[in-house]
Amino acid sequence: MQSTFNRNKYFWVKLLSICIITGCNNAAFNNAQVDVSKKSDNTDFDLTQIKLPPGFTISIFAKVPGARSLALSPGGTLFVGTMGDKVYAVRDENHDGKADKVFTIANDLNTPNGVAFRNGSLFIAAISTIYRLDNIEANLARPPKPVIVYDKYPSDKHHGWKFIAFGPDGKLYVPVGAPCNICDQENPIYASITRINPDGTGMEIFARGIRNTVGFDWNPANKELWFTDNGRDNMGDDMPNDELNKAPQKGMHFGFPYCHQGNTLDPEYGKGKNCTDYTPPILFLGPHVAALGMRFYTGNMFPKEYKHAIFIAEHGSWNRSTPIGYRVSVAMLDTNNKVSGYRQFAEGWLHPDGPTKGRPVDVQQMEDGSLLVSDDYNGLIYRVTYKKIIK
Repeated sequence: MQSTFNRNKYFWVKLLSICIITGCNNAAFNNAQVDVSKKSDNTDFDLTQIKLPPGFTISIFAKVPGARSLALSPGGTLFVGTMGDKVYAVRDENHDGKADKVFTIANDLNTPNGVAFRNGSLFIAAISTIYRLDNIEANLARPPKPVIVYDKYPSDKHHGWKFIAFGPDGKLYVPVGAPCNICDQENPIYASITRINPDGTGMEIFARGIRNTVGFDWNPANKELWFTDNGRDNMGDDMPNDELNKAPQKGMHFGFPYCHQGNTLDPEYGKGKNCTDYTPPILFLGPHVAALGMRFYTGNMFPKEYKHAIFIAEHGSWNRSTPIGYRVSVAMLDTNNKVSGYRQFAEGWLHPDGPTKGRPVDVQQMEDGSLLVSDDYNGLIYRVTYKKIIK
């Protein structure tokens, strides 16, 4: 019998062929991606398949259809974006490490992937529009109507879904992905990270040359912005790497579409360019791993070596001949905030000879120091905890 993975592989090959012939209708292409990510809602997932370092344990925190980006309020409400049309709120009322209630707090939105919480309000990023739900925690069962904060972002579906977060400066950071695999758009807002005031005013481009980031965070030691970036397709199985970057100041350019992974000119758009003109990545994350959500760990539950380490969710390759990713990795930092090591942390969602078992999307530290991981393939949110092994 043909495996689920192989069926998915043939589906993507067929879709890619259609794209080449038709010019790749962006809406059709991205809707297909959404369908794959929502393929399964499986609370019977066998967690014994997930390998973790000694002392770590994984459990199911909540079932949330198509769970993607995560945001936690000071009051303990977990907000969950999706690639469909809904946004959810999750509550663990009795603090036993497992959700008691899941509320649908928004419907009929256009790919509300991004969520961010500030001063009692939830901000939601759809494709072209930022919304706000006021006083949301007091109204989870009867949520208010979303208020439009800003509605002038591009409407392209290709790389149009957004991860959002508030920075130390109080501004909302909003990425705008390239509307293509590889292209050079005249409008400078594409392939960028922008930021706006909470009231929707003052939109500006903070950083450029970023193909598509779906995860970023600020280093707690110095408040510098770090982010993941997905490399282009169709340069082979091993080129280019996804990237971990940092942008300590406004105005930096990270190379797209001219230079990839800091050292490789694009075969078409790199002509006449020099990679030394752009900011190189801090770390190669692997080719086509689809590195998405990332967070600096500031909790006290995990061993001291993980303090200020960066956990990164890898959604996994979709067109690599040998699949890669489908895991959570961790980048360790030294006292100078330089990457001192990079290794796999949680793996087991990928079976090279069988069906895919899951696709991590985002990570979120909880107040007790545990780590949540969303999985849009299974419609699950996992909780990773640590307990010292006594010999």
